Order: sequence, then C-alpha cells, then structure tokens
Amino acid sequence: MTTNTVPRDNLGGKFQSDADLRSQTAPNNLAAGGQDPERFDWQEVWYPVFYIEDLDKHKPAQFTLLERDLVIWWDRHSNAWKAFDDRCPHRLVPLSEGRIAEDGLLECPYHGWAFKGDGNCDRIPQQPEGGTAHLSPRACVKSLPTAERQGLLFIYAGNPENAPQVKIPIIEPLETDTEKWTLFGTFRDLPYDAITLLENVLDASHLPFTHHKSVGNRANAAPMVLEVLETDKHGFTGTWEEGPRRGKLGTQDTTFIAPSLMWHDLTSKQFGRTITAVYATPTRKGECRLFARFPFQFNSAIPRFFIGITPRWYSHIGQNSILEDDQIFLHYQERYLAETLAQTEVNGNHAKAFYLATPADAYVSELRKWVNRYAADPFAGHRLAAPLSKEVLLDRYHSHTSKCASCRQALQNVRKIKTISLAIAATAWTASPLLSILFAPVNLMTTLLSAIPATIAIAVWLVCKNLERKFIYGQETPLRNL
Repeated sequence: MTTNTVPRDNLGGKFQSDADLRSQTAPNNLAAGGQDPERFDWQEVWYPVFYIEDLDKHKPAQFTLLERDLVIWWDRHSNAWKAFDDRCPHRLVPLSEGRIAEDGLLECPYHGWAFKGDGNCDRIPQQPEGGTAHLSPRACVKSLPTAERQGLLFIYAGNPENAPQVKIPIIEPLETDTEKWTLFGTFRDLPYDAITLLENVLDASHLPFTHHKSVGNRANAAPMVLEVLETDKHGFTGTWEEGPRRGKLGTQDTTFIAPSLMWHDLTSKQFGRTITAVYATPTRKGECRLFARFPFQFNSAIPRFFIGITPRWYSHIGQNSILEDDQIFLHYQERYLAETLAQTEVNGNHAKAFYLATPADAYVSELRKWVNRYAADPFAGHRLAAPLSKEVLLDRYHSHTSKCASCRQALQNVRKIKTISLAIAATAWTASPLLSILFAPVNLMTTLLSAIPATIAIAVWLVCKNLERKFIYGQETPLRNL
C-alpha cells in the first residue's frame, strides 16, 4: 500500500519519497473536483491540514478531513509525512493516541501493532513466532497522499491514483519573486462550515462594521461595486475597481480557487502589494479549519523588519481576536440559514433565503450559485449540531493554542514565569520583616528597597496572568462594541 507524494517548493519544499519521482513528471492534467462537468466532488481535492512548523516529528497528530479521522506522522525511513486512517485494523482504536516507536514506526496504543510508512503492518507482538498474520491485507492501514507546499502539509482526500495529476491549490503570486515576499499567517478550528467561512472572507463589505477598531473603520463604509469577471466549475475571479478605503488604496482583485481557497490582491502606492489569502479546509458539518496567510511586498524595509522580529505567538493572539469579531454570529447565522432553507416557501433557494440587494454582494451570490450549479455542498443532507455556548465559541486553547507549536510553547513559558514571579513576591514579602530587624532602626529607604522586588514580581505575575488568558479564551465583547 503506497503513499503518493508530490514535491515541495522553495517556500519550504523538498522531495519526500520515491513516489515523488513519478509526480515530478506527471502532468497536472486532472482538474480538482472530479470529471463530472455538472458536479464538484470535494473528495478529489488537495487540502492543507497543518503548517509544517506546527507538526512534531516525534508525535502523531490527529486531523479530521471531510468527516474522515486521520493520523499524521513523520516516517523517518522515507523522510516524509504520512497520513493514515486513524484506526488500527485490529480493534479499531485511534492510532493518533499511540506513539512513534524506537524503530520509527507508528505503534498502536492498545496492543502494540506497528505500521510502516506504506501502511503495511510490520509486527504483531502477540503473534506466535513464524506467524504471518501481519502480512495479510487486513492488517494494513489505508494511507492518503501527502505533499508539502508553501509551508503547508496537504492531503489528497480522493482516489490516491489521481493525486499526482491534480494541481495543489497554492497562492500563485507567491511563486514569482519569492524573495520579495514577507509572509505571516495563522490557523484556527472554526465552529462553522467551510462554505460559510469562504462566504465571509469573500465579502469585503463587512470589514468596516464587523472589524471596526481591529482592522476596519465604520467611517470607510461606502457603496461597493464588485464585478465577477470569469466563472466556471473551478472557481471565479472578480475585481473591485474602486478598492478599499473609498478608493484611497487602489483596485482590489479577488480569486476563488474551488473549493477552498480565495485571496484578495491589492497593490497601493502607500503600502506596496498586499494579499489576504484564506484556505477553508472542511472537517465535518458545521466545522472547518481556517488557514489565513498574509503575504506582503512592502515599498519600505521598515514594515518587513518589524514583522520579522514579531514573535509568531504574539501575532496569533491579535489574529484570534480578529477572527472572534464574527465567530459567534456566523455560528448562529449558519443555523438560521439552514432553518430558512428548510421552509416550504424558500425550498432550499439561497436567493430567497438571502436578500442580496447591492453589488457589494456579488461574490457571495456567485459562491452560492457555484455551490448550486455544481452540487458542491460537501455535507449535503447532513444536519447541523445544536448551537454552542458563547464560552465554547470563544475557546482559544482547543481551537488553536494546543495545536500551534509557537503558542503552546509561549503558554508554557508564560506559566513558568508566572510561577517564578509569584515565588519571588512571596519570598520578598516574607524577607521584609527580617530586613527590618537587620537594618534597624527602620527608615523609609529600607522599607522601599524591601518592597521593590515584591512589587515588580507582582506586576510581572499580573501581566502573565492576562497573557495566559489570551492563549486560552477570547474577548467576550468585541472591539466594535466597546
């Protein structure tokens, strides 16, 4: 059982296995979404699942793609990331709860069955000497094709034989003048569908209101004329001739690569070229993983410098706040939409469910037309779960921090500093009476000197406590409402 892989690029790429020798020369002559001209198949697509830097080569990771639970792990024998169905063929327990054994194989946590990078079983500890049960096809784990491009790990969800011929959805402008781009981004598991996410990020008209005081300003709200230029089964392109901030920045172009990638591209005299790109990777009905990427080509070296020295975890805190600006109401909007579509007079017609009254809604309208035209709902017929509480919707730890190598490490460091500062404060206050005795008679200077270490330690503890909360939980009142 082999795993098809394709090469990475110069933004973080290398060839992964012998299968790459085939994929290097295999033409990308199969379009994503399958061969049916009237239906888009979400299985026949490459999806990003992790930033490479967030994966640990010593531990398996879990991910759910289109309701299929997967385990992702590093195979040091082929020098490649592997993706298997997350269930041992023996007793169907999740392999992601297991470990990478000393010999580099993926080991099941239940009975120690171990699997090679191609999915074949290497050993069954309970098997008598000379036994051949591990050679049976029933002892194998199904594997999925993997690839690394532009710093992301991609997995192909459909027929593995098609994977080398289907183009990986990358941000094409980054392939030109790669040394000029400054790139940062984030990810988060969101409590709404991939289509809802795409609909939201394609809709630039919500920025001045939803993200007021974060990345928007109500004063910049104005009529928007969005124009769809080309559209087909594989996506669409559009343009906003006037562009953001009432035309002060220039024309903004938009690209949607079906089914899960879009970007806005803007070049201005003030800031240079800026791209806002979003991948919406579908996990299950009502859930997706967002990958947001922000490539810049600055006119000045100063912004590049400051972005370069900004810790990744620090930028993630700010980006989580921006995502939470609309996270709660989108979770509920999705459910209100489902209820409306189920009504007899609407009967699944989005044009009747939504009142898309202005040219600012052109991209949202086109996305919904694409879904209807190509039967492109990945979870058609599935029902949304009951709505989540606000406390769950604002959870940052499980939706981001625990899966982000930078934020996870920063949280550990913050907690260590918090503990140390508390110990210093306690020690300083305890030692204060002793100092008073040693340096009697007591004067003001002695009292102040004994209090300074405790005061500083308490201040550090308070800063760490506030920072710790930002890694765990979001801001309940968005900036626009303060």
